[in-house]
Amino acid sequence: MRTRPLGKTGLRVSDFALGTWGLSGEAYGPVSLEDRTRVVHRAIDLGVNLIDTSDAYGAGAIELELGKMLDGRSDVYVCTRGGVDRSTQPGRKHFEREYLERAVERSLKRLGRESIDVYLLHNPSLDAIASGEATMLMDDLVKAGKVVTWGVSVGTEAIGRAAIDAGAKVISVGYNMLHSVDLHRLSGDVMVSGVGVLAHHVLAYGLLSGAWEKERTFPEEDHRSRRWTQEGLARRIEQVESLRFLVRGDVASMRAAAVRFVLANNLVSSAIVGPKTIAQLEQLVREVGAGPVYLRDDALSELPRVLERVGVDT
Repeated sequence: MRTRPLGKTGLRVSDFALGTWGLSGEAYGPVSLEDRTRVVHRAIDLGVNLIDTSDAYGAGAIELELGKMLDGRSDVYVCTRGGVDRSTQPGRKHFEREYLERAVERSLKRLGRESIDVYLLHNPSLDAIASGEATMLMDDLVKAGKVVTWGVSVGTEAIGRAAIDAGAKVISVGYNMLHSVDLHRLSGDVMVSGVGVLAHHVLAYGLLSGAWEKERTFPEEDHRSRRWTQEGLARRIEQVESLRFLVRGDVASMRAAAVRFVLANNLVSSAIVGPKTIAQLEQLVREVGAGPVYLRDDALSELPRVLERVGVDT
């Protein structure tokens, strides 16, 4: 496993980060505690040193389990997110100082740590960033030693830019072959500020595995059953099929091409991947290969033209 600097934070992180939303059982269906534990330990054995989670996943249950699994290990960084209150249905976002102070304390207790390596505000609105209440608290928590570095999980280019302007040291942004525009438009801000970038939605919820049929359906408990209409999903699968030209040479699958695309961007510090099984994890690591030449230059040059032809904004 290779490592990259997480911006100017002083942390060096593995180019894969283990995401835990899928492991929580909330995203794609149930996952046993035994399977979660095996995936986490195998990821660490393979060299993954960054685990991405949230106090909203399982209402804090995943944080608690990670605290037990990691048992205070200082060689594995934890990035957790806060600001989403799942104690009510539907959940609500809270970025007030009082709420976030309590949320950080609860996360620290569940994780069994004296400080949180990376704390991200979990998809705040532009107004929540602009108010300064949450971002000033983050600075205070860093000074108090409860957070090592902080950032924002951003949903739009505008929120990403506001987060950087407010002093975020890390941003987590959706970035994949079908949705690259936000990071591309933020590239100048990232380079000037030196902010660290975590890429999430790397496989577009599994769409970029390239293994789906147009008639694919999902169980009701799977969030993807509500994400696309059948017509919209069919169109997305056609877009993925247009990218098959990337699968050649040592690029063994669409899945490999998708992850390699993300890691080919030097602005990305780590790609968050969310395997639910050891087999999925090992396949991802094996197919991405030794790097750092992830995709050929001619393939990267051709990709924007292909995406434009199939209606994807790059």
